[in-house]
Parts: sequence; C-alpha cells; structure tokens
Amino acid sequence: MSEPIDALTARIDALLPQTQCAQCGYHGCRPYAEAMARGEAEINLCPPGGASGIDKLAKLLQRPVLPLNSEHGVEHPRLLARIIEADCIGCTKCIQACPVDAIIGASKLMHTVLSDDCTGCELCVPACPVDCIVLEPMPLEQIDAAHADAGRAHFQRRESRLERQRVERDAELAARKAAVERSAGPVNPVLAALARAKAKQQDPQP
Repeated sequence: MSEPIDALTARIDALLPQTQCAQCGYHGCRPYAEAMARGEAEINLCPPGGASGIDKLAKLLQRPVLPLNSEHGVEHPRLLARIIEADCIGCTKCIQACPVDAIIGASKLMHTVLSDDCTGCELCVPACPVDCIVLEPMPLEQIDAAHADAGRAHFQRRESRLERQRVERDAELAARKAAVERSAGPVNPVLAALARAKAKQQDPQP
C-alpha cells in the first residue's frame, strides 16, 4: 500500500531546512514538500538544503541523487540578516518580506532582526530600499532541528494571520459595497429602460 500523501509530505518537509526562502519556486518548504510527494517536483531545487538535503530526499523517495539545480541558486553557508540600525528609515518593507516574522519595528521607526528567529532566507535584503541589511554567518548551533521546527511554526502562524486578515478585509469590502448599493435604493425599471434606449440611439451607426 502506498503511503498517504499527507504523511509522505510531512516526512519530506521534516528534511527541508525551513528557511521559507522560496528559492525552490514554491511558497515555502511545505508546498515544495507537497509537490515532491505528488511527484511534481524534483528533489534538487533547495539551495539551503544543498547536497546533503538532496541526498536525504533521494533516500526517502528512492530517487536518483541529482546535482543542485543552479537555476534556483547555489549552495553556500547559511547566513543571518542584521539591520544597520543607523541607516534604517523604518519603511517596513523588510518586515513585509520576512516569511517568519523575525523582524520587528514600526513605520518610520528603527527595525531590528530577532537573530534567533531568522532562518537566513535573505528575502529582506532585496526588499530594503536603502541597503541597510547585511548578511553574517549563522552560528552552527542555529542550524538544527529545533530551529527548523521553530521556522516552520513561525511561517505557519504568519500565513494563518495573513489569511485571516485577507478574509476580514474581503468581508469589510463586501459590507461597504452592500451598504452603497442599499443607499442607492432600488433601480426604477422604467427609468433604466429609457436610459438603455437613449444610449442605444446615441450609439454610432455602422
């Protein structure tokens, strides 16, 4: 009997670094794991996982070991983001880009990186308009299963929050639209028919 997709996805996801960097082309590690479980993605698309990660995935999925696909990046030591606080303008773009809520701050106020929560995804660097984010070597003790689990949990919480905000925003917009339509009152069918007839008369003849 073949393993259920959800169970296989969980086992694959457990082997991924949980940087949530999207270099693989998927929105986070879990979606990439799901694609691999369905046989829709190769095992060599994760630069942070590198050759070691590919080897583990190959053994789990019983697939041939492949070299890292260079179109998705190159393998290099994991890095942590650090904000040069004196140069930060408080634009919040890095906060919006961080997939694990590892950056705190407020609009027009200095931001800072919670280094223990940073996964090294590097997504904040291109988002910064004043180049005030530098990358530094990640301590080896931070590259472990506990930090990977924390990265996964932080990502899931952020995704849940963003989805909840989206639903609330859509509901608010729908309520506003309904209020506008109610305030406009019912459409008079006679006036509507006259307006259509007038518009048709004004259309240029072929």
